Amino acid sequence: METKSGTIYEAIGGAETIDRLVTLFYKRVGKHPKLTPIFPEDLTETARKQRLFLTQFFGGPRLFSEERGHPMMRRRHLPFEITPSRRDAWLECMEAALEEAEIEEPIRSAIFEKLTMTANHMMNTPE
Repeated sequence: METKSGTIYEAIGGAETIDRLVTLFYKRVGKHPKLTPIFPEDLTETARKQRLFLTQFFGGPRLFSEERGHPMMRRRHLPFEITPSRRDAWLECMEAALEEAEIEEPIRSAIFEKLTMTANHMMNTPE
């Protein structure tokens, strides 16, 4: 998505904001009873990969592809049982992190909409 000020990545302040968002997000994921079964106990590497992905996903440098190849996010997530309730829990954590990171509207809603479409695509297991 392009904004008046360029990409989402630029509009939110780049790497510093991505870092803050991912940190706030995984603080919640690591405590969420629906999510902890499908995430590693140590979220350090998971968060690092998320930083790479979101940087690229929001129009910043193509860090994820440079390091890990094409994102192929659905395929990468197939080993994990992603149910509708886990999707909702993931989105709940992300929505709270976006708010706490103080990402302004209308960018916050645009980000959440983009991530909601991605989360819907990741579902691979019924309840």
